[in-house]
Amino acid sequence: MQPMYKIPAIIFAGGRSSRMGEDKSQLPFAGYPSLSEYQYRRLGKLFEEVYLSAKSDKFCFECQLITDSYAVHSPLAALVSVFEKLDVPEVFILSVDAPFVDERVIGKLMDERSEAYDVIVAESPHGREPLCGIYRRAILPEAAQMLKNGDHRLTTLLETVKTKRVCFTAKEPFLNLNRPDEYQEALKRLL
Repeated sequence: MQPMYKIPAIIFAGGRSSRMGEDKSQLPFAGYPSLSEYQYRRLGKLFEEVYLSAKSDKFCFECQLITDSYAVHSPLAALVSVFEKLDVPEVFILSVDAPFVDERVIGKLMDERSEAYDVIVAESPHGREPLCGIYRRAILPEAAQMLKNGDHRLTTLLETVKTKRVCFTAKEPFLNLNRPDEYQEALKRLL
């Protein structure tokens, strides 16, 4: 099957996983040795290019990696690093700990792509999902300035650039695996 989307997909896997107590990107998932590999292989069926974004190469499988250029642990630092290292007009971003974001969610976001917006982001019943969306290079100056100022909140970035929210009524696709109980619940959902 040919990948459907020409823009790169970036899986953010550089978080500290402090609530999980261990690196969640390395936890086994859905028959794969790690959640990272599960997400990488899955998105590889939809996107021509897939990258993992992290502080270092901690992965036990062959993958394309974008290492963060900044010491601070934040999705904003990762996002700036992505656009500094990839010469592309836009990217799809997904957090490694959101394994239930499926083809329908991604397809709906991709259908909303438009040069009129800097960001196309999912909005679930939980609220905005800044690590599930399409980011255009146009955000780089603002994001880099925020990083320089020490403001690492993606929600702030979404408020200052042209953002389109795409609403989803189901919350299940946006379940994050932040704590051990959430990981165990996710494993049960796979059965």
